[in-house]
Amino acid sequence: MKHYIGNGCTVESMPYEKAKACMVAEKAALLNNEQCEDAFFIADLGDIVAKYKKWRRLLPRVEPFYAVKCNDDYGVLKLLGDLGTSFDCASKMEIDKVLNLGLPPSRIIYANPCKQTSFLRHAAKRNVDLMTFDNEAELLKVKAVFPDARLVLRILPPSNFKVQCELGMKFGCHPSKAKQLLEKAKELELNVVGVSFHVGSGAEEAAAFAVAVEQAYGVFQTGLNMGFPFTLLDIGGGFPGQVTAAISFEEVVDVLNPALDHYFPASSGVRIIAEPGRYFVASAFTLTANIIAKRMVARDRSNDEHLPDQVVTGDDEPAFMYYINDGVYGSFNCLLFDHATVTPSILQDGSDMTFVSSVWGPTCDGLDCITEECRLPEMQIGEWIYFEDMGAYTICASSTFNGMPRPRIFYLCHDVVWAQTYSKQTKKLDQPISKVIPFMKAGHDLFETHDQVEEVFGSPRPELICDLDPLN
Repeated sequence: MKHYIGNGCTVESMPYEKAKACMVAEKAALLNNEQCEDAFFIADLGDIVAKYKKWRRLLPRVEPFYAVKCNDDYGVLKLLGDLGTSFDCASKMEIDKVLNLGLPPSRIIYANPCKQTSFLRHAAKRNVDLMTFDNEAELLKVKAVFPDARLVLRILPPSNFKVQCELGMKFGCHPSKAKQLLEKAKELELNVVGVSFHVGSGAEEAAAFAVAVEQAYGVFQTGLNMGFPFTLLDIGGGFPGQVTAAISFEEVVDVLNPALDHYFPASSGVRIIAEPGRYFVASAFTLTANIIAKRMVARDRSNDEHLPDQVVTGDDEPAFMYYINDGVYGSFNCLLFDHATVTPSILQDGSDMTFVSSVWGPTCDGLDCITEECRLPEMQIGEWIYFEDMGAYTICASSTFNGMPRPRIFYLCHDVVWAQTYSKQTKKLDQPISKVIPFMKAGHDLFETHDQVEEVFGSPRPELICDLDPLN
C-alpha cells in the first residue's frame, strides 16, 4: 500500500520486515524492467521511528531538536515532525522548511551563532525567538534587529577528544570568557536563557559529553549569579547514528545521563535539549548506483623490484576500475565534507574470486573517486552496487555538477510501524477541489496525482510510538 505524505513524497508500506539487500534488489529489478539505470536511495522510515523510540527510552529528559542541515529531505522532516521532534535550524530556508510543515515556531532553535542580519529579521518576523550566540558582535546585531529574542550562550567544547568533524575551531565562547560576554548582554538588556555546547559532529569518545556538561554547569552558575533566568541547557549533537561508528549511542547514554543527573537534576527545573542529526538518519538511507562503465588494468604483483613496469609476469593479475552514476559531487560529497568512509556491497551471490577494484563517480573530474581500493568480484556494466549508512550529510550537500542528476528516493516503512505511528489517516476529500484533477487511466490511482491533491494525516499517538517495537 502507498501513502502520500505531501510534497511529492509517497511511502510504500511493507507487510513484513525486509533486509536492506532485499529492498535494494526489489527496486533494482523494478528499474531494470523499466530500462532505467538511475541511482536511487532506499529510505527506511521505520529505522527513523526506531531511533526516535530509542532516544525517548534512553534519554527521557532530553528533547531532540533534529539538525535540519544533516538531511533536509521533506520525508525525513515530515516524519520527525509528526513524531514530536523539534528542529535545529541554521538559516532562513531551514526555518521556512520546518514552519511550512505546519509546526509552531516554538519547536525551532535557531542554532547558528553567526547569523545573517536579513535571516535574523526573518526569524523575528516568523517569531522564531530561541537562538544561540557566542560573540559580542552577535549581541549587538540581535539588539538592533530582534531585542526580544531568547538567547543561548554557546561555549567551546573540550578540545582533547576525538571527533569526526571538529566545530570548536569555528564556534563557541571559551568558558573563561563567558562572564565578560554575559556582562555585555546585561548591559544591552538582552534575555539570555541558557547555555549550549556541541562536542563535535560524530563524536568518537563518549567521555566528551560528560566533560562538556561539567563545563556548561560552571557557566550556568555564572549566569545565575549574575541574575540571568537560566532555564535551558542545549547539549548539541555528535550522537552516533550507525553500528559502524567509533562509539555506540548506548555508550554516550551511559556517561551522559549520570552527568546530567549530577549537574542538572530534574529537581533543578532546567529544560534539556539536544541537536542530533546523523543519529536519526544515517542508517535509514541506502544508496544504490549503477555501473555505467568499467576498465581492466594490469596490477603487477611481482616481488621483483628490478623488473620494469611494462614487463608482464606470471604473477600479474587484473584490477578493475568501475564507474558508477553518483559520486563526490553528488551524494558522496560526505567523503570530502564529512570525512566519511563508505563500503560498496553487491547484490549477486558472493564469488570466491575477487579482484582489487576502485570505484569512481560519473563526472569528468579526476577527484571523483569513491573508493580507491577494495575487493570485488568482476562486475559488469548495468549491475548495481549499494552503500549502506548514507543518510547523513549526503543528500543535503549534493550538486548536479556536469549535469549529473540527483538520485531518486524510495520511501519504505513496515506496515505495523506506519499504522501505529499514524493512528488516523484520511484520504477523504470532504471539500471541493479547486484544482483540476487530470484524467486517470485504468490502473492508476489518486496517489499518482499528488502534485494536485494532498493526503491529510492525523497526528500520531505518542503512546503507540513508545509501545511499538516491531523492528527490534
